[in-house]
Amino acid sequence: MSLQRQLLEDLLALADVTIGGPRPWDIQVRDERMFARVLRESSLGLGEAYMDGWWDCPRLDEFFCRVLKCRLEGRVKSGYLYSLRSLPGILFNLQSQSRSRMIAEHHYDLDNDLFLSFLDPYNQYSCAYFKDTDDLEEAQRCKLELICRKIGLAKTDHVLDIGCGWGGFAKYAAEHYGCKVTAANVSREQLRYARDFCRTMPVEFLDGDYREIRGAFDKIVSVGMFEHVGSKNYRTFMQVVHGSLPNEGIFLLHTIGANEPRRTCDPWITKYIFPNGMLPSIAQIGRAAEGLFAIEDWHNLGPHYDKTLMAWHRRFQNAWPELKKRFDVRFKRMWEYYLLSCAGAFRARSNQVWQIVFTKYGAPQPACRCL
Repeated sequence: MSLQRQLLEDLLALADVTIGGPRPWDIQVRDERMFARVLRESSLGLGEAYMDGWWDCPRLDEFFCRVLKCRLEGRVKSGYLYSLRSLPGILFNLQSQSRSRMIAEHHYDLDNDLFLSFLDPYNQYSCAYFKDTDDLEEAQRCKLELICRKIGLAKTDHVLDIGCGWGGFAKYAAEHYGCKVTAANVSREQLRYARDFCRTMPVEFLDGDYREIRGAFDKIVSVGMFEHVGSKNYRTFMQVVHGSLPNEGIFLLHTIGANEPRRTCDPWITKYIFPNGMLPSIAQIGRAAEGLFAIEDWHNLGPHYDKTLMAWHRRFQNAWPELKKRFDVRFKRMWEYYLLSCAGAFRARSNQVWQIVFTKYGAPQPACRCL
C-alpha cells in the first residue's frame, strides 16, 4: 500500500468513510493516481479525479456530508501551486464591472435547455421552500410567494429584480400581484429567454450589471445573485440598492452564505461552475449594510437547499437521455459532482441560505416576521 493511500484512508476514516467499502458513501478507486492528486491539490484534485473517472461513489451527497462535517479539507496539506490559486481573489477585484459578464459566459449562457431540463416551470435556479410539500415545483412557488409577502408586494409597486435569471420571479410577481417589474441581468441567453417568457407581462428587462442601474423602485429583490458580487463590492452593491429605494421601500436579499468570512471560493467550483464566485458571511453582509439599512429579518433556509439540489439531480438524470446528444460523459460527471457535493455541503451545514429583509432607517417595520 502506498503512503499516499494510507494517508487518505486515515483521513477518510475520521468521517467514517472507507476506500472500497460496501456502504453507499464509501468510495471506489479506479486509478491509484487519485491518492497523490488529492493530497497535492485537495478539493480541486478530488473533483477533477472524479470527472476523469478515477473514483466513484454511489452516494456522493452522503460522502460530502460526512467529509465536510469533519472538516477534512483543512487537514490536507495542499501544494504551493494550489495555494497560489487563492491569491487573485485576495489581491484583486475579480468581480469588477468590466469582468461582470464572465460568470454569464461561463455558466448561465451555457445552454438554456440544460437548465430548463431540471428546473421548475418558473425556472428557479435557487433554493426552494419545502413548506408542507415534497414537490419541487410547489416548493419553488412557495419560495416566490414567501418573497412577495415578505416585501409586502402590492399592485401599485414597481419592483426591481437584480439578477433576474430566466424571469421567473418577474413573471410570478406580475401574474399574481399585478405589479410592474424591472429585471436586470448580465446573461444575454437568460435575457433572451426571459423576454419571451414574460412577453405578456408588465416586465422590462435591463441588459447590464447592477452598477448600471438607475431610477427609483418601491421594492427591490435579489435572489441568488449576491454570490457573484465579491467581498470588494458588497458595500457598493448595498449603496446601489439604497440609492434606488424610497424612504419606506423594502429590500429582500436571498443568498447562499458562508459560516466564516471568505475571500475566495472552492477551487473546483471556481474552475468548473462559478468563476469568481464568493459566498458572503453574516459579518460581511452586516458591515456592507451598516449606516444604510436596518435589518428587519434574517431567515435561514439552508436545509431546504439540500432538498432542492437532490430534486435537481433526479431531474437531471431523467433528462440525460436527451442531454447526452449535446454533452459528453465527463460533463455529466461534472454536473453530478456539482449538484451532489453542494447537497452534501448544505446537509453538513457548511453552507447556508439566507433571506434577509432590509429597510432604510426610520421606515416602518414590515410584517415579514409575522409570516
